[in-house]
Amino acid sequence: MAQRRVLVVLAHPLPDSFAASAARTVREALETAGHIVDFLDLYAEDFDPRLTAAERAAYMTPDYDASAVAPLVARLKAADALVLVFPQWWFNLPAIMKGFIDRVFVPGVAFDHDKAGGRIVPLMTNIRSFSVVTSTGSPWWVVRFYMGDPVRRILKRGVAAFCAKRLDFRMFALHDMDRADDTERMRFLEKLRRSFIYF
Repeated sequence: MAQRRVLVVLAHPLPDSFAASAARTVREALETAGHIVDFLDLYAEDFDPRLTAAERAAYMTPDYDASAVAPLVARLKAADALVLVFPQWWFNLPAIMKGFIDRVFVPGVAFDHDKAGGRIVPLMTNIRSFSVVTSTGSPWWVVRFYMGDPVRRILKRGVAAFCAKRLDFRMFALHDMDRADDTERMRFLEKLRRSFIYF
């Protein structure tokens, strides 16, 4: 199994949250398997998710300036695998994770605008694997059938498909989180451990 450099991004304000436990499980499994893990805790690193006026004004220009988030861009470009860990709130990503995508997955980094207009050109050729680890307060059938699994659609069909080519997309979700007992939570963490130790 080839060694990978994996960027693990956590979005949760509480260090003792289940999301933090899931992120630690992923990190430990990857490191046990010999991979290099770059662990990015967005709250701990005080990431500002707000797209600035200057960033938005320059979004469609040929020379988009991502210097305000240059350290994060460098970490994304250094990775060949990406793992996003977060809870779903209101069937969506936490604002800080959405802001990470808005400010870091930008023109010249994750994609380029097609000069003919319309389509975008994927640039994240370094990322070969894109994994999502999440939890929801709702049962799986509400998320999938009533809501249409919005987070999966956004990240798989939107972000992953438009920013990279031929990558492996995986999503691990613990549904009905508010009613899950310790046994169910530990079973989910063990599933993560097994999955990422053979990553």
